[in-house]
Amino acid sequence: MRSHIDIGEKKRRQRRLRLKLFQGLVVIILAAIAMIPSYLLLKKRYIAQAKEINKAAATKQETTTANVDGNVEITTLAGDKSAQIVTNTEMAGPYMYLCTPTPEGGKKPEGAAKSADQEEFMPDFVDTRKHTVVKGVYMTSDGATRNLDNILEMIDNTELNAIYVDIKDDDGRITCEMHGEYIDKFGTSRNFIPDINAFVKKCKEHNVYLIARVVCFKDPLLAKNAPELAIHHEDGTIYTDYANIKWVNPGKKEVCDYLIEVAKNCYELGFDEVNFDYMRFPTDGTISDFDLGVEKDERTKIELVSAAMKYMCEEIKPIGIMVSGDVFGTVISSSIDQKYVGQDFAQLCRYLDYICPMVYPSHYGDGSYRIDYPDTEPYKLILASMLDAKNVLSVIPDDGSVNKAEVRPWLQDFTATWVRHHITYGPKEIRDQINATYDAGYQGWSLWNAAMRYTVSGLYTEEYANEEYKNRPTPTPTPTPTPAATPTKDPNRGEYIDSPWKAYKETEENR
Repeated sequence: MRSHIDIGEKKRRQRRLRLKLFQGLVVIILAAIAMIPSYLLLKKRYIAQAKEINKAAATKQETTTANVDGNVEITTLAGDKSAQIVTNTEMAGPYMYLCTPTPEGGKKPEGAAKSADQEEFMPDFVDTRKHTVVKGVYMTSDGATRNLDNILEMIDNTELNAIYVDIKDDDGRITCEMHGEYIDKFGTSRNFIPDINAFVKKCKEHNVYLIARVVCFKDPLLAKNAPELAIHHEDGTIYTDYANIKWVNPGKKEVCDYLIEVAKNCYELGFDEVNFDYMRFPTDGTISDFDLGVEKDERTKIELVSAAMKYMCEEIKPIGIMVSGDVFGTVISSSIDQKYVGQDFAQLCRYLDYICPMVYPSHYGDGSYRIDYPDTEPYKLILASMLDAKNVLSVIPDDGSVNKAEVRPWLQDFTATWVRHHITYGPKEIRDQINATYDAGYQGWSLWNAAMRYTVSGLYTEEYANEEYKNRPTPTPTPTPTPAATPTKDPNRGEYIDSPWKAYKETEENR
């Protein structure tokens, strides 16, 4: 009897086990089926973006490895003597397109630009302009009237000496009265700064170095008033990004001539420098089928942006105004991000007077430069990115034989509450970023806060700052950047916020 009961119990246990195994298998199958739509959607997006980045190579890429601080590779193209130093972010930028970078396709048009080390840029230009070590802050056009006295008081009492003010803003509007062939034709001049001459005069009375911020190719107003200059899709419709913003085509000469006209007006008004922002292609929306006109099959994004900036610098520099440009911090060494947005860091440095990488720690993915949470380590992040820039630009000689832009980073003076692993930015964090800039061998820097709420307590008086800089200890041992690991994820809950201004507006709207 005992044996019969044991055998029956054993059979029941076996049946229960088989039932559980069957149920588990059914759950796995159903879960797999449920994931198919998501997989297909991700695959479609990946393929679309991969096509954008990995077009058929016109030339064969050859890679050799050089021990430059043990962290970088020198990548050359067959038949091209130019060299570009890149770090290990080569395989993935913050956009997480994990694919092997290859040269963008497209045939080279006749008379295409020579390689970077062969190209002559303004060989007959004699530079008599005064170069200034800028320590600046950003100001909106509204702030030019509403907040000017507060900003000037801050400049008078600290080491700051420069103001960036919106002259052509993110919506494409020229913020003061301005005239010219293209400005009048496109109808873009507004009067947000009622008396621009009084503004300039007051700033000059306080010995302020004035910088006109001019947004380049993100221009919904120009795209609306002159749709033929906008970026289009292959089906003929005008491209819009996720914010429903239209952009204009960097390959259109008329777009560049318009920006040149704005810059010349800035010089006549008394500005010392024009700062070009958004000198790139957009990063979101459907970007895999851009139709850029006749340029589409002839030039890559990098070539289009580089050619535009080269032409603009050639036309603007001789009138006597300095030219700077803002770039993503990640394009310093990530070839994927360079191709994606059209910004080649080293190439742009051959045309600009100052290049301003936006190296806000909050804008780097977790794990960048082997820093677990970059926003929590501002000194390490700025130091690593600035030393990275030094490595990349080491291929350009310092003897004055060619143009080489001075690096002047944008530093973070805001708390990135939208980033999961963030810290509150106060005086210490501001000073840490400034000191990291100095320790990397650069002198100029600028602070960004979209609301113009700057951390004055993180700044020194001009005299004390000069004394501190003069007597600062040399870092021992000399710091070197660690390889930039593939970020574990994007910041900002998976959305790469390309502008702290956008982040600020979203934060304000959610309050």
